[in-house]
Amino acid sequence: MALPINIEDLVNGQTVEWERIEFKRGWNPEEIIHTLCAFANDLNNWGGGYVIVGIEENQGKAILPPFGVNQSDLDDIQGEILRLAHQISPNYFPLVQPYVISNKHILVLWCPAGDNRPYTAPTTQGNKAQRQPYIRFGSRSIIAKDDNLRRLQELTARIPFDDRINGKAKLNDLDLGLIQAFLQEVKSDLYEESKKISFEDLCQRMLIAKGPEESVRPLNVGVLFFCRQPEKFLDRSWIELVIHHNKTGRNFTEKKFKGPLHSQLRAILEYEAV
Repeated sequence: MALPINIEDLVNGQTVEWERIEFKRGWNPEEIIHTLCAFANDLNNWGGGYVIVGIEENQGKAILPPFGVNQSDLDDIQGEILRLAHQISPNYFPLVQPYVISNKHILVLWCPAGDNRPYTAPTTQGNKAQRQPYIRFGSRSIIAKDDNLRRLQELTARIPFDDRINGKAKLNDLDLGLIQAFLQEVKSDLYEESKKISFEDLCQRMLIAKGPEESVRPLNVGVLFFCRQPEKFLDRSWIELVIHHNKTGRNFTEKKFKGPLHSQLRAILEYEAV
């Protein structure tokens, strides 16, 4: 399954902060399960992160060209990922996709924030391993303790606004043209797949919709970016620009920028006051 991001930009840190990417030269299940758990817990609400197997790192940045993963090992590793996912409690399943860069195979694990935080993982792969909650600290995955553990526990009662289901909107309120334009702009392989799969499947793959099979609904993030009139479902979801022409505060110009959020931002940055 292609990811809604361009792999070259991801590897070079052009679309995602380095703290949200972990590079692994080879397959190391003990370290990787801790990172999966940490990204699932998403203590800082960054939106999770990515584990890239087959690329070495230097101070958190990729060393290119990739070291690579043997093509014959890809299926076995993906099976191991499924096994590790069942070791995390509650079970947590990253989205996995192989890619080829500079004729070398790599494996990308997309690890969005989980819906059932806090998550715990075994400290080792032994039979008597203890379970601990892991979080990201800079570019490392560490055990949550003291204040960080308290913050993580508080997340169980709080879902970030972006990740909440929008009860007013329906799936067909999202615009396929906007979604495909975005995927094409970021050069995602998912753009070509979007022409072949169902709209519901596409939205779920992009994590902009969720819910039971009989009632899949958009998330707020999907409404903000891929609805042509987000203000119909989210109050005052526009940008207001006020330009004061003198110090009295009485002579001013006001303009509203509406539409998808990224379109609003581009429009206001390009706006030239008369």
